[in-house]
Amino acid sequence: MEEPKVLIGLDLSVASREVIEILIDDVSDPALFQEIARTNTGRPEILQLLHEHPDTPEDVRSVLKEVLHLPAPSSTDVARAERPREVRTHNILQKMQTLSVSERLQLAMKGGREIRGILIKDTNKEVMLAVLDNQKITDTEIEMIARNRSSNDEALRRIAKNREWLKTYAIALALVTNPKTPPGIAVGLVGDLKTKDLIILERNKNVPEVVRSAGKRLLVARKPK
Repeated sequence: MEEPKVLIGLDLSVASREVIEILIDDVSDPALFQEIARTNTGRPEILQLLHEHPDTPEDVRSVLKEVLHLPAPSSTDVARAERPREVRTHNILQKMQTLSVSERLQLAMKGGREIRGILIKDTNKEVMLAVLDNQKITDTEIEMIARNRSSNDEALRRIAKNREWLKTYAIALALVTNPKTPPGIAVGLVGDLKTKDLIILERNKNVPEVVRSAGKRLLVARKPK
């Protein structure tokens, strides 16, 4: 697997405590704990935060104990319970409400699935579009965004410009059938659809007439002569 590229403006050694708290609450990538620990050796308050967090991997916690000169755990230490997903999501949402636009931008580009799911709906266009630049975003998430009728049309345009994403048939289909997709983009993708989906498209009253007409013409052209 390729090493992730370092993104400008995502220096975790200077990220605010609030941003780091949200990143580790997301708990989508254990490697992130290692990165935060490695880049914050001069910030004991951040290392302490990591050490006390219930989701910190044990190997990272062991290193932090040594760096912070903490005593070895006693037999009376309480096991850390896993928090339900809805609790984590609620915590992330609450903390995010106090962040600045620049902090939300950092999270959009660096955060995991929970964070991306929240910030793709952000009212700030730059923050919303930054989610699409997150190198961890999956084709499944892109498909969901392309299919969602509440998605910002700027996000749909950005997805349509990415040739790699368009290689995934479900994403191209989602863009064509989403009424929010600009008609010029949707019509350009109609030719990639399978015949069975063209038949469904022709009957879909939710998409613009120009898109349905393009599908109908293609169906006629594909009929055996």
